[in-house]
Amino acid sequence: MTTMTIKEIKKKLEAGQFSIEEMESFKQDSRKGVQRIVAQYETKRQKRAELKAQFETMKGFEYKAKRNGKTAIAGIDEAGRGPLAGPVVAGAVILPDDFYLEGLNDSKKLSLTKRESFYKIIKEETDWGVGIVSNEEIDRMNIYQATKLAMMRAVEGLKRYPDHLLIDAMELEEVESEVSLVKGDQRSVSIAAASVIAKVTRDHYMAELHKSYPMYQFASNQGYGTSDHIDALMAHGPSPYHRHSFAPVREATVRSGDR
Repeated sequence: MTTMTIKEIKKKLEAGQFSIEEMESFKQDSRKGVQRIVAQYETKRQKRAELKAQFETMKGFEYKAKRNGKTAIAGIDEAGRGPLAGPVVAGAVILPDDFYLEGLNDSKKLSLTKRESFYKIIKEETDWGVGIVSNEEIDRMNIYQATKLAMMRAVEGLKRYPDHLLIDAMELEEVESEVSLVKGDQRSVSIAAASVIAKVTRDHYMAELHKSYPMYQFASNQGYGTSDHIDALMAHGPSPYHRHSFAPVREATVRSGDR
C-alpha cells in the first residue's frame, strides 16, 4: 500500500474518515509529523469525550424529573441583578430530548464568540422564552421581586407551558413543581442554556443603550458599577435607564441636583 503523506493523514483525522486499521498504521508510523498529529487527534478526542460526559452529568436533574413523569422541563436563569443600569433579564429553555451542544456551561465561563454561537443554536433548536423587567419596575418593587417577575415572564414566553422548572438559586411561588439549584448554570444543561439566552439578550440590549449614552460605556460594562461607570455617573448624573434604588445612582442623583 502506498504510504500516505502527512498532509493526507492530517486531513483524514480532521474529517474522521479513517478505518481502525488505518489508525493503527498511523500510530505505528515512524515519522515525527505523523506522531504529532496523531497525538493532537487523541487529545482532542479525549477532550470531546470529557465534554460529552460532563453534558450527560448535567442532564441528571432533567433525567430525574422525567423519571417522575415530567415532560416539559424548563431551565430558568437571569442576568443583570447587580448592575446599576438596565433591565434584569431572565431566560427559560426547554431542551429537546436529543439536544447536544458541546461545551455548554455557565454563560459567564464562555468566550464572547462561543456565547454568541451558542445563543443562535439554542434559539434555533429549543423552545425558549425571555422575560425583561425594566429599571423603572426594579425601582418600584426591588431587584429580588423584579428577578422573579422576569423569570415568570420568560416562562410565559415559552411555546409550551412547562410542568417542571429547574431554577438557578431562586424559588417561584406561582409554580407547582420546581427545583432551586445553587450554581444551577453549572449543574443543569437546561439552566446553562437559559443563562446563555438571558446574558446575550441583555448584553445586546446594553450595547444598544450605549449608542445613545456612550459616556457610561454600557457596551463594555453592561451597566455594572465599574470605576469608569461611577465616574461618568458623578460627572453626568444618571441616564433614564439607571436604577435609582441602587445606592451609587442615588448618590449621583443628589450630586447632580446640587450642581
